[in-house]
Amino acid sequence: MNRESLNHLITEDEREHFEKQGYLYIPNALSPVLRDRLLNAVDKLYDDALATGRANPQNQWGYSNFIGIDDAFLDLVDHPTTLPKVWGILGWNIYLYHAHLHVKPPAPEDAQVGDGWLEWHQDSGRVNIEMETHPRPRLSLKVAYFLTDVSEPGRGNFYIRPGSHYSDVPLPESEISRDPREKTSSDIPDDAIPVCVEPGTAVLFDRRLWHSRSPNTSDITRKALFYGYGYRWIRPKDDMVVEHLYERSDPIRRQLLGDAVKNNGRYIPSDDDVPLRGWLIEQFGEKSVNSQAPLGT
Repeated sequence: MNRESLNHLITEDEREHFEKQGYLYIPNALSPVLRDRLLNAVDKLYDDALATGRANPQNQWGYSNFIGIDDAFLDLVDHPTTLPKVWGILGWNIYLYHAHLHVKPPAPEDAQVGDGWLEWHQDSGRVNIEMETHPRPRLSLKVAYFLTDVSEPGRGNFYIRPGSHYSDVPLPESEISRDPREKTSSDIPDDAIPVCVEPGTAVLFDRRLWHSRSPNTSDITRKALFYGYGYRWIRPKDDMVVEHLYERSDPIRRQLLGDAVKNNGRYIPSDDDVPLRGWLIEQFGEKSVNSQAPLGT
């Protein structure tokens, strides 16, 4: 574990904002050097997808099995500016259960003006049906890393409804259209805001936070990475081939990649299952991992 993470523990103000609003901005989460490495890695994957027909230059493109392709992706798994916020919210029995990258080119010039592009949803699909409670359980959160400039609306920003993670708000009647040609929207809820941030910013958001995509009407291709952390007893959401990375990872990174001594260790973990817990004890003492409150400053 990089000791630089100790400089980025979640603060009480950050925790309070995340608990009340369901999201948290982390400006300058990526250094310019790391952002360039990540952009180069994303561009290589995207260019290959275009060359092989797996991506269409007029449509958005997403990919999930990328963690082991470039060390820049791997280094984000335990990134020191963001992981402390994650364990400060979820605790220590966590791993990366979900990851995807998104490339969203500008809408084509002949795109039809339409409405209904907003796809308001909570993450995790059938969890929201089969674990119906009020409020729905948090279970996980995502860290979104924005590699390109989305500081203005219209650049494929994602929209959020602050505070909606507790409300179980119903979907608007006009929701869900997946037509990539559509350029405009209507019926945006009054409480919805576009996430407008500088490149290199990370945004943490609760999986229950109602959020949506939006069209890219700019001349900038939006590129972003999403890393989802959940409890170790949650099954992986994506086909991420990461087992070959265990042997060259330190114990905490191995935990975050999904390694376990035995299956029951995901529910009743031993010390070897959760080295992150042991590391936190070394830094802050036993009380830091036994408290019901997540670890912070």
